[in-house]
Amino acid sequence: MKLQIDPSVSYAMALEGGGARGAYQIGAWKALLEAGIRISAVAGTSVGALNGALIAMGDEARAEELWSNIHYSEVMDVDDDEMGDLVRGDLLELDLPRVLQKVSAIVHNRGLDVTPLRNWIRQVADPAAIRASEQEFYIVTYSVSDQKELELRAKDLTDDELHDMLLASAYLPAFRIERLAGKLYADGGVRDVLPLHVLIENGYTNIIAMRLYGPGIMRPVRIPEGTHVYTLAPKAKLGGILEFEAEQSRRNIRLGYYDAKRFLYGLKGETYYIDAQWSEEEARRFLCDGVLRACADENLTLRAVHEERLPALAEKLKAEKGSYVDLAAALLEEAAARKELSPWQIYTEGELLGKLGDGAVEEILASGTDRSGVAGLISSLVH
Repeated sequence: MKLQIDPSVSYAMALEGGGARGAYQIGAWKALLEAGIRISAVAGTSVGALNGALIAMGDEARAEELWSNIHYSEVMDVDDDEMGDLVRGDLLELDLPRVLQKVSAIVHNRGLDVTPLRNWIRQVADPAAIRASEQEFYIVTYSVSDQKELELRAKDLTDDELHDMLLASAYLPAFRIERLAGKLYADGGVRDVLPLHVLIENGYTNIIAMRLYGPGIMRPVRIPEGTHVYTLAPKAKLGGILEFEAEQSRRNIRLGYYDAKRFLYGLKGETYYIDAQWSEEEARRFLCDGVLRACADENLTLRAVHEERLPALAEKLKAEKGSYVDLAAALLEEAAARKELSPWQIYTEGELLGKLGDGAVEEILASGTDRSGVAGLISSLVH
């Protein structure tokens, strides 16, 4: 596989806020490290700021361990089992009178108590390691007291200020806001959920933006000439912003890791990760041969295959744009989904065909059944 971004330059990272979805960013960071991508700076909002601190500290294994074993009571003063049932909607498992009593207390106290998160930050974020880091680290939060957005350089903060501002940046709307050093703060996402502008204003010209699609405002940013912004974003849902469960976090780490591989190496696929090796002509021949075999009794002409069947196939697979290589990848991905092959592997087209076995692609092309895999419902791939 060949890197699609230049490994000879360093990159800054903008980390979007998104609560419990933040595990995704740690998985993506792991893939960047494995590829030898150099990170010169990181700017984060909310959970992006917390992850930014971990990245500045440089211990990926520790960051992955923390996220892989996270639970609700590390972030909020709640019962893990009750909160899990509530988030999952398992109402039959809940002690409803007790839960309603707690909800009433939360409303009375104007939000969830995040003392556990405060303690977690103090235990995990090492100010000395962050200040000694070769990477610059910027925290974005919003001062309610001063009614302005703050972009803070971590190395300029005292130990207490660093811990306080990490907490301030992560004050989700459901959390109880408390005064820090005499002032009130809100989650940085109320003004800038993806802090690109901080990096641009500090002169960084190669930026990787890691999306979580968290709640907040996307601040309009003008990208200067000569500045390159690369977006790394999930295609699968990452769960709720308060879903602090280890199993979901481990899934999001894995998604982030493989999505970053797709980003780094230009892999094909929506759910699978396909290292496309075929030329355009090889992909075209694969598609034509597959249709002709699947519809042998129709005596199709090549013109009919090209002008009717392949456009219809592209529409059904939602792959109207792109090349024959893209269309072939979409077809293989659908076949893999129907066979329930594991997506947690990078396949070449040949490797996927080997896993699928004889006739799997032709079976899809010839069937009139609704699509059960990647692209949604399909009434018929051929008419």
